[in-house]
Amino acid sequence: MRDWYAREGSPSPLGVTWIEDEAAYNFALYSKHASALTLLLYSEVDLSIPTYEYRLDPLANKSGRIWHCRLRKSAIPDARYYGYQVAGLVSPEQGYRFDPQKILLDPYARCVCFPTRFSRAAASEPGSNAGRAPLGLIATEPQDDWAGDVAPVHRSDLVIYELHVRGFTRRANSGVAPAHRGSFLGVAEKIPYLKELGITAVELLPVMQQDPQEDNYWGYMLLNFFSPHHEYASADKPFDALKEFRTMVRALHAAGIEVLLDVVYNHTAEGSEEGPTYSYRGIDNETYYLLEQDRRRYRNDSGTGNTLHCGDPCVRKMILDSIRFWRAEMHVDGFRFDLASIFTRNEDGSINLTDPPVIAEIGGDPELEQLRLIAEAWDPATYQLGRNFPGISWLQWNGQFRDDVRAFVKGDPGMVPKLMSRLYGSCDLFPDDLVHAYRPYQSVNFVTCHDGFCLYDLVSYNEKHNQVNGHSNLDGSDFNLSWNCGWEGDAGAPPEVLTLRKQQVKNFCALLFLSNGTPMFCAGDEFMNTQKGNNNPYNQDNETTWLDWDLLARNHDVFRFFENMIAFRKAHPSISRSRYWREDVCWHGAAGQPDLSGDSHSLAFFLSGEAENDEDIYMMINAGKEALTFFIQQRQPGEWRRVVDTSLPSPEDFSEPGAEINLETAEYTLKARSIVVLLRKTAMRWSSVPR
Repeated sequence: MRDWYAREGSPSPLGVTWIEDEAAYNFALYSKHASALTLLLYSEVDLSIPTYEYRLDPLANKSGRIWHCRLRKSAIPDARYYGYQVAGLVSPEQGYRFDPQKILLDPYARCVCFPTRFSRAAASEPGSNAGRAPLGLIATEPQDDWAGDVAPVHRSDLVIYELHVRGFTRRANSGVAPAHRGSFLGVAEKIPYLKELGITAVELLPVMQQDPQEDNYWGYMLLNFFSPHHEYASADKPFDALKEFRTMVRALHAAGIEVLLDVVYNHTAEGSEEGPTYSYRGIDNETYYLLEQDRRRYRNDSGTGNTLHCGDPCVRKMILDSIRFWRAEMHVDGFRFDLASIFTRNEDGSINLTDPPVIAEIGGDPELEQLRLIAEAWDPATYQLGRNFPGISWLQWNGQFRDDVRAFVKGDPGMVPKLMSRLYGSCDLFPDDLVHAYRPYQSVNFVTCHDGFCLYDLVSYNEKHNQVNGHSNLDGSDFNLSWNCGWEGDAGAPPEVLTLRKQQVKNFCALLFLSNGTPMFCAGDEFMNTQKGNNNPYNQDNETTWLDWDLLARNHDVFRFFENMIAFRKAHPSISRSRYWREDVCWHGAAGQPDLSGDSHSLAFFLSGEAENDEDIYMMINAGKEALTFFIQQRQPGEWRRVVDTSLPSPEDFSEPGAEINLETAEYTLKARSIVVLLRKTAMRWSSVPR
């Protein structure tokens, strides 16, 4: 006699699972408040009329809050896709939004199919959306044993490169095969370029399944947390996105590059109470979302219409299961959590910084111990950067580094003390005292990311120019800390302005890579890609956001500077350490002690390399409007060699190893808005040289 799981199905795992020895599929769906549930199966021929309907009996097909059934393949031979209809109380004032006519997507679907008549509008209106609803695929997904795949692990040489899968290679001038443009395979084709640049990790903007009719190019309006976005596949068959994502990961790993995903576990594409019912809202609205006290409206702590109820055990399990899936089955090396402060929200919206369940469970799962975890430690309502974020071992995007470095390079007053803190590793935010014991590498230092001005626009525009977004230029931040170098935009910009812009780009690059912490920069910044002053191109799936690879040749001198700066950082472990510089660093001004006054725009520091078996580094920074003579404090004539001078044209701006310029005096005049970097052998190394 068959056991009851074979007759009635198993409550775990959630989703659809192929049972090989029974030649059957197991279906399992969580719904705490549903009163009835029907499984709908569709063939390839018609996605509007199910070929088979199975109404689950709660006495046989429900365990606790999970509905389940098991169907033999022989009984459903034509079944290819599936969805659910879920009935329950219709009472928005109590938080229940069941609509038994809606076709609903399984949150655990591994592959999502969109019929040709797919409609967001139909999902946003009461009543049936049959033939217009996204469906899950029930076929057995392709197996991959990952033979030979070795995940790279980077420490002091970690350099993160944030890129958008589509925008990275979508243009015809990207140099990838036409069929691969804008896809996972397009990223794989550009690996030789990534290796030449020297980055060691890619951080991919959201790659999970998005709502294709939601106007969000960046990908932050997710429909499903277990399937790759179908439009990032070069082919158009079920599971192609899964297979091509794995191909990309394997190729990046073979090149020694980590794969990090930007993940969005704080809201979904269903939006506000006026939004579409695709999945979570119709399956169990009160479980999946945080609701206002009136229960009709959603808490909008994410700023996108709804907020996931991350404290609920079901939602928490879904998040953890999703992370495990991308780790175990897709071989992802780490995650950057969008608006990670949402994880600290209690049901009433209050903040729990003691032991938020999601963060605690991620940290306590032995399967996830080796993951690289990065938090965007804020949301629209709270800012938890540094010691205020409860993920003690997590890395964090350091928005304060971005703001302080921008303000200093721009020339704002009073920024020298703040710059010192950022160069040092932001110990004010990440203290390493006995209570906290943070490390400087937990600070992910960046000047730009996808959100806001790209690096070239940061030095080319004083104001945002977002008219094409359709919001009368009211969207996007007005707090950019940018400076256009004396001319707004590119049209008619004089040569001296264009020269200064390159110099400022190199200044940002030098400060980023000579700071203790983990550096990150945005794809295209290394060849001065531009978005024409648009600082919020979230809905621009066009040449505004697609990288213009012609600029690589035009600005190859800037690419060379980035390439050499990355190589310099890797060659000098004194810069990036597991601890703060402490006694190994001496801070100076142009002459003597650093000038910390409000009108000071200059700074120098000496970093001893002896403890790291490295060379000594001396950096001089002049963000002022006039040239300034620096007196090198640690000095013996002939010891110091100049590596970098951002005021010089390429290739003089960065000397290749062995070709550095020897300094014969202890004085060096820095031109306005420039940075100089010197090297010398440490005393230990001098003593080891044969005489």
